[in-house]
Amino acid sequence: MNGQALPAAVSIREVGLRDGLQIEEPIPFESKLLLLEAIVATGVPRVEATAFVSPRAVPSMADAEQVAGALGRWPKVAFSGLVASPNGARRAVAAGVVDLEYVISAAPSHSLANVRMTTEAAVTAAEEVIRVAHEAGGRCEVIIATAWDCPFDGRTDPARVTDIARRTAEMGADQLCLGDTIGTTSPLRVVDLVERVRAVAPGLSVGAHFHNTRGTGIANALAAVQAGVTQLDASVGGLGGCPFAPGATGNIATEELLYLLQEMGIVTGMDLDATVTAAALAQELVGHPVPSSLLKAGGRSVPRGPIES
Repeated sequence: MNGQALPAAVSIREVGLRDGLQIEEPIPFESKLLLLEAIVATGVPRVEATAFVSPRAVPSMADAEQVAGALGRWPKVAFSGLVASPNGARRAVAAGVVDLEYVISAAPSHSLANVRMTTEAAVTAAEEVIRVAHEAGGRCEVIIATAWDCPFDGRTDPARVTDIARRTAEMGADQLCLGDTIGTTSPLRVVDLVERVRAVAPGLSVGAHFHNTRGTGIANALAAVQAGVTQLDASVGGLGGCPFAPGATGNIATEELLYLLQEMGIVTGMDLDATVTAAALAQELVGHPVPSSLLKAGGRSVPRGPIES
């Protein structure tokens, strides 16, 4: 680690409604609204609300326009939508979602499986996606998927990641995010890649998106924070996974990340009890246990008080 002082605050983006639900059986629109209401009640500042992708490929996102139409109920939350193509960007903007997350897979095989485009074609398309967002008065964040490893190609060459970061920054991307799509990276690799990307895209915020497939997700989030990352994704209950990445499992759990940050004195603006309540609702709605250890433990902070012998 580089010994950098911890940031005073970290902004969590809740991705449970998109990444958390994309491999689940579709739940009714009304249930999504109940979950969204519970998520907003946590005080989370940013929410990835849905994905404007093919409903045939990802049936749980077939109601993207309907979800987008409900977001005006919560004007204080910064909502965004994930897109994988210029057409998806246009759909999002037409539905009223102007802050976009555009995903590019650094690994060639995953890019073909995920969006049916080569990585090069996806990078080229980024220019139009960014333009669509900006012309609508919004922002475009480029998420680099399989930034560390790919289920098909193995370890991702960091040069592929930095090339995407540099080129999309030059196109006008407003922010970057590094995705550990299959949950295989480790803390030192996290710090190394964050520093490499910052070097080629100076001035852009670099966020991180970790999965907990091998139990290292929270350790990786801590490493990122120690490296100065202040934008992290997480999903209520630890739901999630990529339908186009064999073996990928859930994201780091929002309530576990929040617990960690609060215990370290880092400000998030969120309420832990409300976050645990949202995770319990997510578990109820998907109809099976969620991975969150904190939810299983009862979901509350350790009581404070004098130590008795």
